[in-house]
Amino acid sequence: MPEPGLPRRVLVAGTSGAGKTTLATRLAVALDIPHTEIDALFHGPGWTPRAEFLDDVRTLVVGESWVTEWQYRTARPLLLERAELLVWLDLPLRVRMTQVIRRTVRRRRRRTVLWNGNMEPPLRTFWTDADHIVRWAWRTRRTLDGLDDLLAERAPHLRVVRLRSHAEAEEWLAAVAARAGRGRAPLRRDGAANS
Repeated sequence: MPEPGLPRRVLVAGTSGAGKTTLATRLAVALDIPHTEIDALFHGPGWTPRAEFLDDVRTLVVGESWVTEWQYRTARPLLLERAELLVWLDLPLRVRMTQVIRRTVRRRRRRTVLWNGNMEPPLRTFWTDADHIVRWAWRTRRTLDGLDDLLAERAPHLRVVRLRSHAEAEEWLAAVAARAGRGRAPLRRDGAANS
């Protein structure tokens, strides 16, 4: 249980490739609260949306403590209603695109099994699938433009932290971990030590 005053219900926002899930995972460890990967709730076998998705989100948000990604238009209002903090990972476009390309290639080469048995499709589908994740990331690169205004209007109760670089994210996460009494911030997913 986090110390009083630390957030207990946290959203991590960012466009595709920003690193939302990595940051959410690390933040959950720092705060010692559970992380639910929202993609795992959404994607069923064969990349089909799960019929239970919104029911699962409703179950998640009534919980006392959680960290998840702020995604999926239908889920966002439910998530905003109960969240205390939204961390906006607003990295430069070149960083986001580089990250989504590297992640996609790595997952495909390793045949990484994602949610409900799904795997990244063959890399050649970049040319044939308009919704290939890399093309999707490019097409949706501006979806969070104006997020400050939207949140001020729809969720005035919400504290927002906007992080514009990996260095800012590392510094902020280290401060949260220290405040939570967890010492140094947890290692990045790739195992590299924080600087």
